[in-house]
Parts: sequence; structure tokens; C-alpha cells
Amino acid sequence: MNRLLLAAYPEPHRSRYGEELLACLAEAYPGRSWPPPREVAALARAGVQARARAVVDDTTRPWWLDGIHLAALALAALALVPYLQDVWHWALHIDPGQHAIAFHFSGWYPWAEGPTRIRLLPYGLLPLGCLIALLRGRPGIALPVAAAMIWAGATSHGRTLFGDEGKAGLGYYGLGTPITARDLVLAGTLCTACAVLTACRPSRLRRRSYRWLVPVVLAMYVAGGLHIISVSPTFQRGLFAIEVAALIAAWVATASTGDHRWLIPVAAVAFIRTQAIVIQPQGFMQSLPNLVVLVLLIAPLPVLAITAQRRQGQALAP
Repeated sequence: MNRLLLAAYPEPHRSRYGEELLACLAEAYPGRSWPPPREVAALARAGVQARARAVVDDTTRPWWLDGIHLAALALAALALVPYLQDVWHWALHIDPGQHAIAFHFSGWYPWAEGPTRIRLLPYGLLPLGCLIALLRGRPGIALPVAAAMIWAGATSHGRTLFGDEGKAGLGYYGLGTPITARDLVLAGTLCTACAVLTACRPSRLRRRSYRWLVPVVLAMYVAGGLHIISVSPTFQRGLFAIEVAALIAAWVATASTGDHRWLIPVAAVAFIRTQAIVIQPQGFMQSLPNLVVLVLLIAPLPVLAITAQRRQGQALAP
């Protein structure tokens, strides 16, 4: 199990120091397959710092371009979240029956039992395809997919390709923001980011491994395989914990490098979710008071900016 901790470190660091680190853990905690939580947190933090420094040391792309790429990845993942269960059921030909999540009907596809509105594809394939293309550094493929998301959200009634383009109810987000396919701000911002990446020499973009899709498949299994519905407190709390972990990782990376690139995806997600709450306050799930949620969404932005400025000041100090 200790080897899982090495995944937090970049590959060159694992190759050079991996065996030495494992030997130190085995000597410090004999007979244990997993170190204490405090040690796990310290190793994870060191891994994030090592990855952040490796990213900043790579000068083949400007920081703002890498930041926009990260923002596009975050927005594609955000758009996929409400449809994880839908894509899982479609891929495995599962009829969810009464476990359907906030759709107007229980059956969606030809193999579903009972009354159904047949549709060909789940809408979630669009943000999933966009996410995969962006992971592989191919914004030219992600751009038309993001444009299709805009088209699907704008023409959602009376079509059989994607049915009614998604959920009739709320999206499942850690802070309860109701974002569905009909929220064209999300799809439009994602499409704009993909257009910028396509215009700025896509060959310079970072290409990530398909292993980054493992958490996505796991999330699909949790949502679809275990039938955890959209408004389940379990899913809400789990996603909120993931969001907090991502913000902490962004802060650690910013504090160790003084780079502003991690501020861009945090700002993009905060903008999308804030506008969804402001435009549709009656659809908010009230998991927390509105003001508290808005503060939680906006507060990380000045924190990251101040952290980066302070780190840069320390680097310039004699």
C-alpha cells in the first residue's frame, strides 16, 4: 500500500528516490502497510510540491496557457458530474428503474423496461469526450465537442439524440449548485477555453496519461453501480471533500512555487458555480446558507493570489 503514496510524486522523482522512500517507511513503521495519517498527509504534500516545481520548471509552455488548460479540464469534469450515473448505465446496458436520478421517466434506452422515451446517447458522453481530449492535449477535438454541448443545451426539447438533454432536477455538487445541460454559461466558457487552447499551438500543451481517468471511472461506479442518487448526502459530502482536497492542493502548489497558474481553474469553477446560484437561487439545494456558499467559492481566489505574491516576494528577497 505504501507504493500508492508514490503516485503523488512525478515519475522522475519516483525513479530516483522511490525505493529509498519505501525503505525508510518500512524501517520507520515495520509491519505496517500504511503509515500514520500525519505521515500520509506530509508525503502527499511533498508529492504535490514536487509535481508543482516540476511543472513550473518546464518552460515549454507559458503559465497562463497551462492555467487555461487546467481550467478547461476542471470545467469538463464539472459538466460531467450530474451525468456520471447516466453514462455508467448506458455503457453497461443497465436499467436503473426506480433509481433514475431526477429524470422525467425511469427508462431511457431501448433495453429499459416500462414506459420510456427512447434516446440514442446520454448527454454525459459530450463532457466525457471533451475531458478525454483535453487530458491528451487535443483541444482541436475538444472544441467541436464543447460546441455540441452548447447546441444540445440550447435545443433540449423534442429530440431523440440525447432525449431531453439531462436532468430535470438538481445537479449533485458538493455545495449544491444546480448546473445541468441547459446552463449554457458552463458550456460556453468551456468552449471558449478550448478555442483559446486550439489557437495557441496545441503541440505545446501538456499530455496526461489515461490513468487520470481512473478516478472518473470510480466516480461512475459510485454513482451508477451503487445507485447513490443525486441528492444523497453521501455523494454531497464526498464531493465536497474532494473539492476541499483540490483547493488545498492548489494552495500547496501555489505556496511552494509562487506561480499563478492554479488560480485560473479555481477562478473558472468559482465563476460558473457563483453565477448558477445567483441566476437560479430558488434551485439551490440549501445544503449550506447561500452567503456561506458564496464566501466558500470566492474566498480561495484572494488567498491564492496573496500566497503567490508572498512566495514571489520571498524568492526576490536577498
